[in-house]
Amino acid sequence: MNSRLASRMRLRERLTDVRRAALPIAQATLAAGAAWLIATEVWGHARPFFAPIAAIIVLGATYMERGRRTVELMVGVTLGIAVGDLLISVIGVGTWQLMGVIALAMATAVFVGGGPLLITQASVSAILVVTLQPPTEGIYWGRMIDAFTGGLLGIAVSILIPVDPLALARRTVRPLLHELAEALEAIATALDRRDLDAGERALVAARALDAKADAFHRAVVAAGETARIAPPRWRTRDRLSHYATADPQLDNAVRNVRVLARGALRAIQLGDHVPPDLGIALHELAATVRGYDLALADHDGRNAAQPRHSALRAAARATLVLERTGNMSVSVLVGQVRSTAVDLLRGLGLDGDDARAAVRAATLEVAAEEQGSVGAPPVPRPTL
Repeated sequence: MNSRLASRMRLRERLTDVRRAALPIAQATLAAGAAWLIATEVWGHARPFFAPIAAIIVLGATYMERGRRTVELMVGVTLGIAVGDLLISVIGVGTWQLMGVIALAMATAVFVGGGPLLITQASVSAILVVTLQPPTEGIYWGRMIDAFTGGLLGIAVSILIPVDPLALARRTVRPLLHELAEALEAIATALDRRDLDAGERALVAARALDAKADAFHRAVVAAGETARIAPPRWRTRDRLSHYATADPQLDNAVRNVRVLARGALRAIQLGDHVPPDLGIALHELAATVRGYDLALADHDGRNAAQPRHSALRAAARATLVLERTGNMSVSVLVGQVRSTAVDLLRGLGLDGDDARAAVRAATLEVAAEEQGSVGAPPVPRPTL
């Protein structure tokens, strides 16, 4: 029964992946088909295989890269065709001839300062020239026209039938937020239990966040390019700005959490006493992160209130911990908690000065609450 359920879940996940890929598949199909049609019917080329290939390659880039990719594609095709046509017309077709053509095409691409795409395309073009349609007399310039046609159609289709930039940003930020919150919870648990193994697992989880942060950054860049260039997606630019604001701050938070996990592990290894309030602050940071998804998708900022409140409480609680101990390990942890809280607040739209001022105000508020509950002496004004 369990294996059957697992199989169904895997099937459902695969179908979900296919559904998400429906638009890119449609873009590639349309661009490749249109490129072939124009090359055959308009240009009159018999076997314009470079046209659909170029369309697919260009669609594989983000918008900002597509102009550069089209240029590299054209240069690569030109080099590959020139080397292939010239050599094959002299030395003929065969295994060693193919190897020589590939080597010379790649060497020429490197010599002219080409990037990976240009070098690869030069070698692939040379291979196609040799294997599919060897030249009979000199260079066949129609192949370059086919490649240019395909590249332009790839760009046109991606602009006229663009992906949803908001969906792209949401789809990549959610795994990042989930894993970031889990890492914060794991660090808190390790500190509460003084568990060395749990601390090591928390550090591994924190280090794994980089891949999720990089994926989100790439998605934000691609989504921003789509919203700027594709007319059907212009209306998403304002809402997409929330994700663009959060992107660098979440990256900073990921870095801080990695340092935080390392500091927590060090404190456990040394047997240093870490006050329970620091664990509570970490749980409040995790609550901040869990509320980020709704806050970023918000139109009017109402959903940002709760994560902001949690971040301020976390920073305030950590600051008060620092007032009560001179432990170096605790000082490091407190600094990272406050830095992470400020990063998260800035990701929700506050500038750095406002975020730090809000943390100071929240610290005084939490201190007053604690004084009222236990009759503690006044807490000196904290500084950040």
